Order: sequence, then C-alpha cells, then structure tokens
Amino acid sequence: MIKAIKIFIACWAVIAMHGASAQTAATKPATTEKILGMYMHQHWSYKHPYAVRTWTLEDWKGYLDGLHRLGYNYILIWPMLEIMPDPLTPSDEANLAKIAKVIDMAHQDYNMRVSIVFCPNVSPKSEEGRKYTFEDRPFFHTDDRVDPGDPIAFGKLMEWRERLFKPLAQADGLFVIDSDPGGYPHSTNMEFIYILGAHRRMLDRLRPGIEINYWAHFGWESYGNFYATGELVKRGPEEIREAMQLLAKQHYEPWGVANSGFDDNFADPIGMQDKVLAFPYGAIEYEPAFPLTIYGGDRASGGGKRGGKRGVLGNAQSHVVQLPNTFAFARGAQGKSVEKEDYTAFANELIPGAGKNIVEGWEALQGEDAARMRKAAKQLSGMPKSALQGGPLKGLMFGDPAGFVRDLALQLNMAASLYELKAVVDGNKNAAAKKKALAGFVDAASAWQGQHGYSNSWHWPQMESTLRKLNLAPINATLDTHTWTSEEGATAFDRVKNGLARMESFTPRLLAAMRQALAEMGGR
Repeated sequence: MIKAIKIFIACWAVIAMHGASAQTAATKPATTEKILGMYMHQHWSYKHPYAVRTWTLEDWKGYLDGLHRLGYNYILIWPMLEIMPDPLTPSDEANLAKIAKVIDMAHQDYNMRVSIVFCPNVSPKSEEGRKYTFEDRPFFHTDDRVDPGDPIAFGKLMEWRERLFKPLAQADGLFVIDSDPGGYPHSTNMEFIYILGAHRRMLDRLRPGIEINYWAHFGWESYGNFYATGELVKRGPEEIREAMQLLAKQHYEPWGVANSGFDDNFADPIGMQDKVLAFPYGAIEYEPAFPLTIYGGDRASGGGKRGGKRGVLGNAQSHVVQLPNTFAFARGAQGKSVEKEDYTAFANELIPGAGKNIVEGWEALQGEDAARMRKAAKQLSGMPKSALQGGPLKGLMFGDPAGFVRDLALQLNMAASLYELKAVVDGNKNAAAKKKALAGFVDAASAWQGQHGYSNSWHWPQMESTLRKLNLAPINATLDTHTWTSEEGATAFDRVKNGLARMESFTPRLLAAMRQALAEMGGR
C-alpha cells in the first residue's frame, strides 16, 4: 500500500511537471519522410569490426555512407549508457564524444535522423564497471535494476542519465524499451509511464522537441512477471494498448511507439496505428546470435515490407556479417525486386567483379552441402588480392574487401565441418571417425570464433542436435547451461539475472567443452 501511494505521488508529479514544461517547449518541425532505419546494437562485447561498440569514427562514416546509398535514412543507436560507471572512465568519455560526432555526421553528411536507446531502469554497478574499458565491459556483470516505485532511487538514476545524455542532445529521438534487459518484479504499466515521463522531462530540459518512443517488445508487466517468477510468458497486445492509452493521456509530445514484438495492426482497436513504427526484430539478424551470414528467402525483404505509416526499422548485431539481409530489407521497404541478379549486382558494388563468387558463398552457406561449401570457400580464398578492390559500397565492409572475403570463407569452412560431423554421427560411424570429424569442427569453429570473438548465446539447431547425439559429458553439461535462467539465486529475480550473466560466456565455454571431450576421447 505504501509503495502504491509513492508511485501515485511520483506519477502525479511527473505529469504535472511535464505539463508545465510542455507548454513552453519549442518543438522541431516534424519530417513526413517515411523511416527506413537500422538499429546499431552495441550490447555484446567482442572484436572489431564485428561489434558496433568497437567502431571508429571512420568506420561509422563508411557504414553510414553505405546505408545511405541503399536508401536508409534513420539510425537507432544503443550507446550502452546504462552501464557507464560514475565517474566515467576515459574510454566512456571517448565513446560519448564519438557518438555525439556520429549524430552530427549522420545529420550533416547523410541527412539521416538519429535516435538513442535507453533501457528503462538499468543502472551501473560503478565499482565493477570501472574494471573494464567501454569496449570490453560485459553488460550483465556490471548492471543493476532500480525499482521504479522508489522515487528516491529512480531520481538518482535519472540525474545520472541526464548527465550522460547531455552530449547526445542533438539526437532526434529517444527509445525506451519495455523489457529486456530492463524490468522489475511485479512492476505495473503505470510505473512504466512514470519512467517515460521522467525521460520526457529530461529531454525537455536538454532540448525540447526530441521525440520519445515507447519501444513495445514484450510488455512491461509481462517482463516484470518474468523477474518475479522466472517464467517468460507474454500477456499480449492488450497490455501494450493499455500502456499506450495511459501514455496518450499524459501529452508527452512528440511521442511514438516502436513495435518489435506484436502484430502489425495491434494498435488499430484503439485508433493509434499512426503512432506506430514497424520494428520487425530479427528480420535481418536475430540477437544475440553467433555471427553467421543469412541470405535468401523472404525473411529480410518481408520485414522491410512491413512498414506502416511511419515506416520500418531493421536491426543487426554483427553488421558487416549481415550485408545480404541489410540489402534485402531495404529493397523490401522500397518495393524493389530481391532476385539472385539483384544480390549479384549488390555484391559487385561491394567488390567489383566478385559478385558471382560472393553470392555463391552466401547461397552455399544456407544449405547442408559440405562439398559445395568447401568449393565456394576455395574459390573465395583463391581470389587474387589485386581483384579485391572496394566498390561504391565498400564502407559496408569498413574498407576491407579482403577481410570480408576471408570471413565468408571461414564461415563456409566451419559450416562444412559441422555437416561433415553430422554425416558421420548420423551414419553411426566408428569412434575414430567421430573423433576426427569433431576435431575438424572444433578447429574450424575456433578459427571463425577467434576472428570475431563473440562469446554469448550460440543457437544453431543442427549443431546442438549433432553434439547431443555424440553424448559426451563435457559437451552435454555445457549445452544444459544454454538457458536464460540459472539454478543459482535466492529469488526468481536473482536466478534470471544470474542466467543472463552466465549466458554471456556460453560460446567459449562450449568450444572449451568440445576440446575437453576430444582430450577425454584420447589423443587427436
């Protein structure tokens, strides 16, 4: 009861204070151009140039140039402000300065709008966070959650956030997600509206007119129940409609909703579809995902076609790896064809003359024909360096055509080795054959993982089922930890947080388990 009273008082204060500031706030003229955007996700810590948080200003310039040429006009950046310690480390200060320059570059050089992401109630563990540079800091080991029903604690969080956001105040918008990795046990939609209101007031103080977007991904109350029970159950679109109706009453203009977790027409029953930006999460690349290029089908192009009145936003985690889907998403949004010849033309704009070999590599990687993969990898690796010159879209490869080709060959060899292992296991070959095939997969997977350094969830059904069939204790034990909740912790909240933290090291742990299993099988 006491908590409910505190929440009511805090929410009323937010509404009243916002009403006063909104009357005097000058707003920027709204653009009518439909959004075709890309989300620059920086959560996971791994190597350059695969992880966005490692990009230099020159990398950003090249990538934005490539996006602009494909027709993108909007970027969404998660700069990981939530886990920046107080006081900041030099690497955090440098990153803030860099993102501010990226915003200016996007505006001035490419006429692109820029929005920033904040998780709703995540705060830093400053003492722990200062042990790392910004580029290397693991999220789920350096973060905490603030109870939005505690106005004192949440007020301190917002004070720190305002200091962090101030250098980025030229951004056009701010997105606040309703779930992962934010949330709090048993928290309510009214508390989430309070969170949005606190950010609205922050924006009005820094630069009136910045749009605030409610990022509807899972549902604030549903995700709060996950923290309370350990069971991940989505209530449905009625939860989002309820929150939108609450939000509309507060007059937090300008505001919108980014829909990444619900049906395209979910807001029609309340007449608010004009507020919704389509955000088909995973159309280009799932997240978190072990880096592996996806090509073909209608997953990306179909996602691009889902844009409503406001437009559509795509997302990727390892952008340099997902170029075919980045291309297909834009083509779908623009109503253009996405045939093999279109991909070949696109690849030739990456590396002139190499389009046929690149597309063959992309195609082969989607199947299970190990021989075709080996052949495609050999063709790519055999291309002379003199032929690997960047074309008009070289910025999408960060100016490194040779590295792009090398990476595709590494992926092909890894996938080929998996399907060779699968054939041996499914064919019930002898122990020596299984060991040899497993060693080949471990070597190839280690070569690619060693290149990019990604360490989080590695979901590959063919790999998991094949490894399970081997029935080797170290591998089985590690696969059993591929869950978002752990067994450790006094409460469901603790078990969820511990599970998320444990997942951050799953890929290297699985590779180590495979090496241990090989050692236990006897010499290699």
